[in-house]
Amino acid sequence: MVKFKKNVMNEGPGHIPMHKIPENMQKQLEWCNEAPFYTLGPLTTDIAPGYDHITSAIGAANIGALGTALLCYVTPKEHLGLPNRDDVKAGVIAYKIAAHAADLAKGHPHAQAWDDALSKARFEFRWMDQFALSLDPMTAMAFHDETLPSDGAKVAHFCSMCGPKFCSMKITEDVRKYAEKYGYGTAEEALQRGMDAMSAEFQAAKKTISGEQHGEAGGEIYLPEAYVNSKER
Repeated sequence: MVKFKKNVMNEGPGHIPMHKIPENMQKQLEWCNEAPFYTLGPLTTDIAPGYDHITSAIGAANIGALGTALLCYVTPKEHLGLPNRDDVKAGVIAYKIAAHAADLAKGHPHAQAWDDALSKARFEFRWMDQFALSLDPMTAMAFHDETLPSDGAKVAHFCSMCGPKFCSMKITEDVRKYAEKYGYGTAEEALQRGMDAMSAEFQAAKKTISGEQHGEAGGEIYLPEAYVNSKER
């Protein structure tokens, strides 16, 4: 409303498939003289009543990255009933995640610094810092403590997802220490040398099965049970 010098905010549509979100944002900027634009989502699909805080947060992250001015949160009760306190929390958390993802896409320094801080705490197994930096610290700690409730688990270099032997971050940490100890230069170089050595070992171990050459390691042949049973008859 430039002619009348009035402050105006435009409300956008609430249901838009993902491939039409960029067009919606662009048309609003063109037709409304770049007036502030706010959206409820938009919901990207209608198939998930009870989970519309998720279907709409997907759209919110997309349109937020494209420049919408304000995101109006949606709760799991959308289209079903009046939300309670827990529904409101779920909706607000979903939209804080969407807004943060949009800020990352737009290159906001503070958003990236927050992500980097939590990523570093995760890689260094600083569990209490991970919880403190989380968007919802109490939920993050509660999920961790469901399977590893002891105080000692808060300093462990693993969680219950992969355990102590298969944690990718612990393995990366060990590879870096190995590379430094044996003078490989970088962890990537140590990994490449290790893979080359295993490949050479695999190729060197040959045996003949039905006249064909197969590596000794991984050379087993697995047949369907029905096929084996038919041959035994």
